[in-house]
Amino acid sequence: MAVNPKKDTRTYRIRRLLGRTVLYTILVIGAIIAIVPFLWMISTSLMTLGEAISGRFLPQVPQWHNYVVAWKEANFSEYFLNSVEITFITLAGELLFSIMAAYAFARMRFPGRDLIFGVLLSTMMIPGMVLMIPNFLTVTWLGRVGPLKWINNWPSLTIPFMGSVFSVFLLRQFFAQIPDDLFDAAQIDGASHWQFLWQVVIPLSKAPIMVITVLSFIGSWNALAWPLLVTNAPDWRPIAVGLFQFVDEAGSELNLQMAGAVITIIPILVLYFLTQKQFTESIARSGMKG
Repeated sequence: MAVNPKKDTRTYRIRRLLGRTVLYTILVIGAIIAIVPFLWMISTSLMTLGEAISGRFLPQVPQWHNYVVAWKEANFSEYFLNSVEITFITLAGELLFSIMAAYAFARMRFPGRDLIFGVLLSTMMIPGMVLMIPNFLTVTWLGRVGPLKWINNWPSLTIPFMGSVFSVFLLRQFFAQIPDDLFDAAQIDGASHWQFLWQVVIPLSKAPIMVITVLSFIGSWNALAWPLLVTNAPDWRPIAVGLFQFVDEAGSELNLQMAGAVITIIPILVLYFLTQKQFTESIARSGMKG
C-alpha cells in the first residue's frame, strides 16, 4: 500500500498547529488569571473608599495621594526600614551558611555525610507552621540565658531563617556537578578548600545563588506570622505588618490597604527585573556539564 508523503506532512502540520493552539490558549488563560488580581490591586489603590467598597474595577478619578496617605498613616517609613534591615541580615546569613554547608556536602568527604544530608532533606517535609512553636520556645529560652536580647529584636527575626535546607540542597546539586578537573588543578596549585570555594566555585555558581537571593528576599520581605509572634512593638516589625494598620473596628480601608500593598511589592519587582536573566537561566539549567 503506497503512502502519500504529502498527506502525512499535512496531518503532522495540523496536529502540531492544534497542539500549539491548545498550549498557547492555556498559557494565555494562566497569564490572565495571574495578572488580573495585580491590575485590580493597582486600580483599587487609586480609588476612593466608596469606589473600592462598591466593587468598581476602574477609578473615576485616580487618587494618587492615596500612596502618600498610606505611607504616612501607617508609618510605612519605619516598617520599610525594618524590612530592609531584616531582609538583608537574613539574606547575608542564609547565603553564607548555605554556601559553606552545600560545599561541604558536595566536595568534602567525612563520616556520615550522606546520612546527615538525607536527614536534612527529610525536614523539608515538615510544614513551616509546625515549627513556629518550637522556634518560639527556642528564641525565648535563648533570650533568657544569653547576653543578647532576642524577643522584639533582630535575632529572632533573622537567625532562625539563616539555615535553609532548600538553599543547601539547590547549591549542593550545583556544586557537585562542577568538574573534578578544576578541583584537582586547584589542589596542584596549592589551593585549599576555602580558596577553591571562593575563587572557583562561587564565580561559577552565580545562577543558583541568584535564585536563592530572589526567593530568600521574597520570603523575608513578605514575612508576617512570625514577626507578629516574636514582636509586640513596632520597633522591629516589617512592612507586611504595616498593612494591618488599615484594618480597624469599622472595617478595612481597602483603597489605602491596596496602596500599601503596591508600595510593599515594589522592591520585589525591582529585584526580579534586575535579576530576571540569571533567574530564568538558573531554572532552565540544573547544573554544569564538564
